[in-house]
Amino acid sequence: MAAGQGRVRRRVAAAVASACALLLLSGCTTPSQAITGYEQAESEFAPDIVERLDATLDEAVRLSGSSGAVAGVWAPWAGAWTTGVGTVGFDAGAEDVTVDTRFQLTTATGAITCAIMLRLVDAGVVALDDQVGTMVRGVPGLGGITLEHLCRNQSGIADYYPSLNRFFVGNPERVWPEAELVASGMAANRIFDPGTGWAESRTGVMLLSTALEQHTGRTWADLAEQYVFDPLDLDSTTIPAPADTEHEGALGGYAAGVLADGTRDCAVVMDVSERSSSIGGTAAGAFSTLDDAKRFSEVFANGSLFSENTARRTWTTTLIGGDAPAWYTQGIGGQQYGPLRGVAGASTGALTAAFTEPETGLTVIVALNNSSSGQELVREAAFALASIASKATEPGAETPPLIELPWSFEQAVERMTAAAVCPLPAEGDEAPAEGDEAPAGEAPATDG
Repeated sequence: MAAGQGRVRRRVAAAVASACALLLLSGCTTPSQAITGYEQAESEFAPDIVERLDATLDEAVRLSGSSGAVAGVWAPWAGAWTTGVGTVGFDAGAEDVTVDTRFQLTTATGAITCAIMLRLVDAGVVALDDQVGTMVRGVPGLGGITLEHLCRNQSGIADYYPSLNRFFVGNPERVWPEAELVASGMAANRIFDPGTGWAESRTGVMLLSTALEQHTGRTWADLAEQYVFDPLDLDSTTIPAPADTEHEGALGGYAAGVLADGTRDCAVVMDVSERSSSIGGTAAGAFSTLDDAKRFSEVFANGSLFSENTARRTWTTTLIGGDAPAWYTQGIGGQQYGPLRGVAGASTGALTAAFTEPETGLTVIVALNNSSSGQELVREAAFALASIASKATEPGAETPPLIELPWSFEQAVERMTAAAVCPLPAEGDEAPAEGDEAPAGEAPATDG
């Protein structure tokens, strides 16, 4: 056992609601393991750790062009750090961000959808190798695609988001029918044959939720409440009604204008705070809080929401391939980067990352409110915060537990900086002169 490892506070079983009370579709069932948490040290991080965490988050806010952020880091053996920085929007009088400010989960919503599917697998309602084409009515071209393919990003179905992003930014309050988004993704050229490659696809996650809804005769919200939200007490997590675009009390949202060729126009900053959840739907549309996101990240990463066999299958990962490092791998519903498991994603006006190292419970949540730079920036911000916290020691201890991250803090910051598309001026830099930028909310000029 590595030095310090024995000092890691291990998971402790939490109370699990009776499975019979859940009234599962396939009778009375429950995960074979207790839903677990991690015994959190009552001490605070050392001041130098807090200073570095604060500075790294501030830089992520600046690089992303956000008005504010919500973030938390929990190292159960050493302490915790939760914070809200900046304001929920750039408008005059905008409220300060707090640790209770809600934020959009972006593609972590898809992890919830996949968790529902995995719970249904444990209940005997569906199987991972069920053919999607036999479950979804009215969508051709689904031959050979299984439920597992959808959650492993191995379906080969194109993601609708990149081609429609400029329309989402230009008209964020429009309600998009799910069938229209799915049709857009299905109409694009198939990227590869099912099971032969890897490509993220919100289209695939929406097809998954459609398959589960049609197969069970129940809505996503109903299934999520029974199989994920209620067992984990996620009282603050939901997909808002598509027409409810105000999101009171949540982080606002911003995005640089998107030109017809897909490039960003940093001179035009669009206020997309009032946006429809239908842009992301069951793939990226949910809103949550730090507490809820932490709880879900932990149990999804350590598999304790599922049976032992399902948890093992979930985190038997496959290579992402391409130019990605060998330590970028894919599980069912989430990615694994070195020892960290979770998701980093983008949706119009929001960037969110949620990762947990399952052995020690090291957990990092980051939410930013400008989507211009994409998911790589928030992922690397989370990696940088994880690198700092992994070196924290228990009071009186000389060494932290052994967490072998395949990146350094400096490498994560370098990649975060490189991912920035429209950063705000650094402190002390001269701000753009009045009139150099188009006012927020002005539609970007496009040729289409």
